Amino acid sequence: MASRAHATSALLVAINLLFFSLVSANHKACPPPPPPPCPPSPKPATCPKDTLKLGVCANVLEYLLKIKIGTPPKTPCCSLIEGLVDLEAAVCLCTAIKANVLGIKLDIPLSLSLLLNYCGKKVPEGFKCA
Repeated sequence: MASRAHATSALLVAINLLFFSLVSANHKACPPPPPPPCPPSPKPATCPKDTLKLGVCANVLEYLLKIKIGTPPKTPCCSLIEGLVDLEAAVCLCTAIKANVLGIKLDIPLSLSLLLNYCGKKVPEGFKCA
């Protein structure tokens, strides 16, 4: 009887080994998740506005530079750069000043800073009008 019990145990062990090897053979590991996409590289800032239109800012600069009594009108100049972030506004005004669209000889950093501040913007840190 002992040999029969021993044979039955051996058969059960063999069946269990076969069962577990089949189950583990069919198990496939999950593939690793895909890497996150790379963020797009920043493109150089450009002026989304027509630079020639910024010639209306000359009046504002004349008021600010000559310290005239009263305040210059904000509407024509500031409304052109109103929807732009500080960097875009700085690029637009820098382009206009360098192209002499404003029609007056200017100190670029001072003029740029005056115009941006007057229109509620600021010169981005490290920005150079080059």
